Amino acid sequence: MKNLVIVESPAKAKTIKNFLGKDYEVIASKGHIRDLPQKKFGIKIQDQHFTPEYVISSDHKEIVAKIKELAKKAKTIYIATDEDREGEAIGFHITQAIGGDISSFPRIVFHEITKSAIMHAISSPRNIDMDKVDAQQARRLLDRIVGFKLSGLIANKIQKGLSAGRVQSSTLKLVVDREKEIQAFKPVQYFSIQGDFDPNLSTELISFQGQKLEKLSLQNKEQVQEMLDVLQKDSFSVQEISKKTKKTPTPPPFMTSTLQQSASTLLGFSPTKTMSIAQKLYEGVQTHQGVMGVITYMRTDSLNIAKEAQEKAREVLLQTYGEKFLPTKPKNYTSKNKSAQEAHEAIRPTDLSFTPQIAKEFLAQDELKLYTLIYNRFLASQSVEAEFESQSILISSKNGIFKASGSRLVFEGFYKITGSDDKDKLLPALKEGENLTTQKIFSKEHFTEPPARFNEASLIKTMESLGIGRPSTYAPTISLLNNRDYIKIEKKQIFAQENAFKVTEMLSKHFEEIVDSHFTAKLEEELDEIAEKKQNWQEVLWRFYDPFIQKITEGKTTIASQKVLIPTGEQCPECGSELVKRSGRYGEFVSCSGYPKCKYIKPKETQSQTEDLGKCEKCGLPMVKKVGRNGEFIACSGYPNCKNTKSLQATTPPKVLEVKCPECGGDITQKRSRMGAFFGCSNYPKCNFISKFEPVTSPKCPECGYMVATRTYRGKEVLECIKCKHRF
Repeated sequence: MKNLVIVESPAKAKTIKNFLGKDYEVIASKGHIRDLPQKKFGIKIQDQHFTPEYVISSDHKEIVAKIKELAKKAKTIYIATDEDREGEAIGFHITQAIGGDISSFPRIVFHEITKSAIMHAISSPRNIDMDKVDAQQARRLLDRIVGFKLSGLIANKIQKGLSAGRVQSSTLKLVVDREKEIQAFKPVQYFSIQGDFDPNLSTELISFQGQKLEKLSLQNKEQVQEMLDVLQKDSFSVQEISKKTKKTPTPPPFMTSTLQQSASTLLGFSPTKTMSIAQKLYEGVQTHQGVMGVITYMRTDSLNIAKEAQEKAREVLLQTYGEKFLPTKPKNYTSKNKSAQEAHEAIRPTDLSFTPQIAKEFLAQDELKLYTLIYNRFLASQSVEAEFESQSILISSKNGIFKASGSRLVFEGFYKITGSDDKDKLLPALKEGENLTTQKIFSKEHFTEPPARFNEASLIKTMESLGIGRPSTYAPTISLLNNRDYIKIEKKQIFAQENAFKVTEMLSKHFEEIVDSHFTAKLEEELDEIAEKKQNWQEVLWRFYDPFIQKITEGKTTIASQKVLIPTGEQCPECGSELVKRSGRYGEFVSCSGYPKCKYIKPKETQSQTEDLGKCEKCGLPMVKKVGRNGEFIACSGYPNCKNTKSLQATTPPKVLEVKCPECGGDITQKRSRMGAFFGCSNYPKCNFISKFEPVTSPKCPECGYMVATRTYRGKEVLECIKCKHRF
């Protein structure tokens, strides 16, 4: 009779089976085997008590049957799901599906999938932690209550297909608020005064006639010119030279949020991609010592490091880099997050002998990139600080003081491991009191910049700082907003879409707590307190549910509908009611005004039949215009028998400009790619001339005589040379 070990993923099961041998059977549940039903509310509420109506999902029935069969024959059944709350709940649901006393199922946990960690876990099991299970159940029921009740109201008042969520909606408000800031932003013009006293010395005026200058001090062009006239007559000398040594502290090891941020910034990985690769590295890959997990658990908000791992890191630092890169004692870090799970560890390599150099032979390219990032960051966290010498020179006259700043790396410290983009900016060797010749004193025009749009990394950083969500929810939340068409991610920037403004405005007005980051963070703290046995999960649910459901009930009558129905003057062919134009998730469409009694929708090809879009090249039937997730496109009317499609631009003749190509004399036409519109030569590929902006016939660039284009720069129209980028 064998022992049975139940884990979550097949990859993890395979790795653990290699460690345990023939006396153990290892099977994967493939995630949650039980959950709330998909198509109904699934929560029974009576006398302030919540009873979830869990069901086994259809795609898990086969695996549940197999688990039950193996459980009947097993000597001991070990629950070995992930060590977080979600894993605890999955383990609980497995025991409920098998049946029997919950205390009869030994619960084993491990932070890394290595032989030593697995054998230690088997020898020291515990019971399933029902406080953690209750915290997860409270989270799941909260999300169902908000998602089910509020999404239905939004669909009724704004548009079908839209949704809301406890973490999702407060995150969306961050993006919408940032977009509003950008739209409301008005650039402010200001000037700086700079001086050239030496070819290697760049300076800026910081004081004029005893008055200290700050950014935006100089906004009057006439005043700036008067200052220039005065300064250009002055004689200058070196007033002061100062040097200071400062240290750059070592970075802490990664936790989930910082790993996602660094992978986005340094590797260009989306949070979803980062977590997918990290999952593989955690569950097990081929190494020089066989299949094993090469990083610790990747969903963590802790910065703790095991003492054994610290000592091993110190050995590697001493052997590889020498004594000067080894601090006197191991370094410990503390998370700023008060609710961090300090029993967990930060993300680190499980075996430092599996170096990135060795890993090249075993890991795929993206796996190697992420593993190298984690490996180097962990070693750097246990190394020593980098040391810089900052330099500054004050150059003065009777009317003004200019300042130049520089720096140089004195000791690279942990940069030896991680590398650094910081370049030395060395100042020339000057002496205090030395007279300097004025090469040029001039003004430079500046404009204030609007706040930057979020990218995935900065949004996760903001979510973490505000306490919105937890490590396991950052990536799925952004992915959900993108899939729901609330946001669009282009060139790493996150743009709020029209529906995002509508939904956020309605929630801010009628359900302010749902989009309030402080309220969301407070709920997260209460969930943590449930896991710590400080709060009752039923009471937490009721405190939220009672006022929330009252607002939902009132909103059904008090919230005005934002749906716009435009009569078309046509009759419904099925019931005779008038057809109206509606706005849906994928654009406008025509349907019966008698909905929901009559669910007739006018086919798109019928709505566009007056347009001549040509014949299908594959079957000869007419092409019609349709609308999909990414906008309008052209498709064969014979679908699904013929699935020929083309972009809408393919039927539109290219725009030909009046100007000729400056390189070969051909026509300049407007073209499109997946990156957007641009202008290029019609003789491509013989001629490769392209321009992001539309070229004009005149004037020519005063610097090089080349063609120019009109564009918007810092809020105003300018002309910019296509070749040398000179603006005028």
